[in-house]
Amino acid sequence: MAAKKRYFGTDGIRGKVGRTPITPDFMLKLGWAAGKVFAKGSNRSKILIGKDTRISGYMFEAALEAGLTAAGVDINLTGPMPTPAIAYLTSTLRAQAGIVISASHNSFEDNGIKFFSDNGTKLPDHIELAIEAEIDKALTTVEPKSLGKASRIDDARGRYIEFCKSTVGSRLTLTGLKIVVDCANGATYDIAPAVLAELGADVVTLGTNPNGLNINDKIGSTSPGALKEKVLEVGADLGVALDGDGDRSIMVDHQGNVIDGDEMLFVIACERRRQNAEFGGVVGTQMSNLGMELALAEFEIPFARTAVGDRFVLQEMQRRGWQLGGESSGHVICHDITKTGDGIVSALQVLTAVVLTNKSLNELRSAMQKLPQTMINVSLSQPSNVSENQSIREGVSSIEEKLNGRGRVLLRPSGTEPVLRVMVEGEDSDQVAQLARELADLVAAESGEFA
Repeated sequence: MAAKKRYFGTDGIRGKVGRTPITPDFMLKLGWAAGKVFAKGSNRSKILIGKDTRISGYMFEAALEAGLTAAGVDINLTGPMPTPAIAYLTSTLRAQAGIVISASHNSFEDNGIKFFSDNGTKLPDHIELAIEAEIDKALTTVEPKSLGKASRIDDARGRYIEFCKSTVGSRLTLTGLKIVVDCANGATYDIAPAVLAELGADVVTLGTNPNGLNINDKIGSTSPGALKEKVLEVGADLGVALDGDGDRSIMVDHQGNVIDGDEMLFVIACERRRQNAEFGGVVGTQMSNLGMELALAEFEIPFARTAVGDRFVLQEMQRRGWQLGGESSGHVICHDITKTGDGIVSALQVLTAVVLTNKSLNELRSAMQKLPQTMINVSLSQPSNVSENQSIREGVSSIEEKLNGRGRVLLRPSGTEPVLRVMVEGEDSDQVAQLARELADLVAAESGEFA
């Protein structure tokens, strides 16, 4: 039986600042434990540390630095830097690991830690377990002559900007496009605008004045209303909204329509098919809109689903040898370009399609029609047992018959709350809403609880 992790979740360690494990003393111990795992004996080890713009990042950066240096590991500090930038720089700078201090799209009250391996991928389970095992041990300090040193990488920003630009080729230009970019007052605040401007775009900015407290505050990829308003206000060709750590993005077309991760994936896949580029197929999740699956089928592009979470998406991509995958939230992975989700890179791939086809974003996404979805959370004490209930299974089968192959039913336990997510998807929004309500009521009744 596989050992169970106590601190690491599907995307690192995350929680409320000041509550275990998101405390300075834990971060000190975590830094030391990671240093012990990644130390290379007589050879000096090096670990990269970056962070987003939330105020607690300074505190946790100092704690991690103390723990790592006590373990005899050298540190390169980048300051505020997107998560995918740390993944890229960890590999190119030949570091043994990279650490990002971020809670992604969460508000400033939260924070967390993400690790990357020496090749820019997320850590395998056995390494995370090894770090947790070291946390249980007493903290010791290496001999003074062996203590680690910390230094800042002054050109980290420039290195990553050039990498982003290189992903679209040296000849592609965004000249003539007016683009609004919303950086969520997060880690991309001074990078995403520079990338787009250096590629020739007329850039209008939002969310580029972080103060430590306003990250993801009514702005960014989880709150696209501000971007939509600005795109319409300035008459932009389109807009791009990133989240606080820059690993996901969504877009807005010139009419103010929100283009989510599913639609971005569809546009990228169709452009690669148009260029006869080999990419295998597209991996989505259980929550990916059926409209994307149906639209990809029209272009004879294979599609597969996984459990929710970019870790599972990447694993399935690697298993199949496919190059594209992602989630509707905007976490898109172009695996032939980078090893992890990158909001700037995925937006640039969509922009490449806009430029090379000479079509608007609205035209490119119109070949995919998203199907209406209704999701209802049902409070349950044991949501994992629902699938074993005969009445519920019959209810699901009945709804699937009514959808007639043009819809889906999904029952999914939440990973963070004691609820079951009841989702129905189909072509008729009124029917979908009614069927979702009926199924949610059935689930609640069969469990003896109420929605």
